[in-house]
Amino acid sequence: MSAPAGYRATPPPVDDLGGGMPVFEASGGDWDEIAREVVGEERIVVNMGPQHPSTHGVLRLMLEIDGETVTEARCGVGYLHTGIEKNMEYRTWTQGTTFCTRMDYLAPFFQETAFCLATEKLLGITDDVPERASVVRVLMMELNRVASHLVCLGTGGNEMGATTVMTVAFTAREEILRVFEAVTGLRMNHAYVRPGGVAQDVPADLEEQVRHALREVRKYLGQLGDLLLANPIFRARLTDVGTLDLAGCMALGITGPVLRSAGLPYDVRKAFPYCGYETYDFDVPTATNADSYDRVVLRVEECYQSLRIVEQCLERLAGTAGEPVMVADRKIAWPAQLAVGADGQGNSLEHIRTIMGTSMEALIHHFKLVTEGFRVPVGQAWQTVEHPRGELGVHVVSDGGTRPYRAHFRDPSFNNLQAVSVMCEGGQVADVVVAVASLDPVLGGVDR
Repeated sequence: MSAPAGYRATPPPVDDLGGGMPVFEASGGDWDEIAREVVGEERIVVNMGPQHPSTHGVLRLMLEIDGETVTEARCGVGYLHTGIEKNMEYRTWTQGTTFCTRMDYLAPFFQETAFCLATEKLLGITDDVPERASVVRVLMMELNRVASHLVCLGTGGNEMGATTVMTVAFTAREEILRVFEAVTGLRMNHAYVRPGGVAQDVPADLEEQVRHALREVRKYLGQLGDLLLANPIFRARLTDVGTLDLAGCMALGITGPVLRSAGLPYDVRKAFPYCGYETYDFDVPTATNADSYDRVVLRVEECYQSLRIVEQCLERLAGTAGEPVMVADRKIAWPAQLAVGADGQGNSLEHIRTIMGTSMEALIHHFKLVTEGFRVPVGQAWQTVEHPRGELGVHVVSDGGTRPYRAHFRDPSFNNLQAVSVMCEGGQVADVVVAVASLDPVLGGVDR
């Protein structure tokens, strides 16, 4: 029998007994066509997504089913290709934050911080970053972690038919987005963290805004706990569904809440501290059942731990008031003095008057640094941070120019999606929704 177009049969591998089975290399087409025309079996293959609401519009799941049982599952990604990493090679190091913030759009501060930490390693200024800038980075990342987990819990509940869970979670998230807007001028895609520090200091009334947000978020987290963790229907729906034990996590490189639900307390903030995380008091929660319900419990608990860190950040900000938030080296420090005006965020009028009216040298330096950027010494650096979905790694390479020679991100969603087949095969079709939701993939980071 000849293989259908796009498929090629290779000589069968010979085992120790002299036998073997033919191996087929697929280069296109659908899996049911392979099964029917090549293997000679009648199989039912269902394409779940990318338009399916539970796959968030950009993830294709190819499910082979026998009745309601999933016998085989495969992921198809690549529906969102943005080419962000390649685009970063054509922009300055500072402009790179504008691109990488758009990868995992639910957790932008983590990509910005990881990229800037790696850039600072190459520049040799890691120890020169002001303490206040590091505190602001930690504050924004931990608030972002809570906001990201709230989206995971809300959309996961909605996908299982509990709309109230989504409305409560998104209402809580709104409180955090208001803080982001007050600090950066934007609700997402901030480009706020810059090499050497952050773009501008926080507003004078930030502590009041954050403490109000903390009270509201805690209230809504309590409601989510009642709606989810104390709900026997929800527990029965998630318990023992989408299990992935520690051996499976280690084999597939799975990190984040999925790994911690299997009992391993691995957290980059503890294992390889950055931004002064070793000086903060917080715990790394774990579970042992390694199922979808445990991952929900862990994400709720991680929200409370992040709020603990945020309160410590507020105390440190009060103790560093008036200190700089950018390195002193004017060859690296972004020369802008930003302010939020009627038409959005931009350079403050006072700063424009100064550089244009009093100092030609300042104007020239501003122009050169903004248009050309600073040069980064030849070398390469690797930096990891604890992203809401797991370990985010950034590898940057410099050829001595004003632009990255290469910038590559190890996004946790990309690695975690490898677990879909292991978690779904042998289960029910309806449980695929639960398993994928417990992974909390964001395809902006996968198809970067």
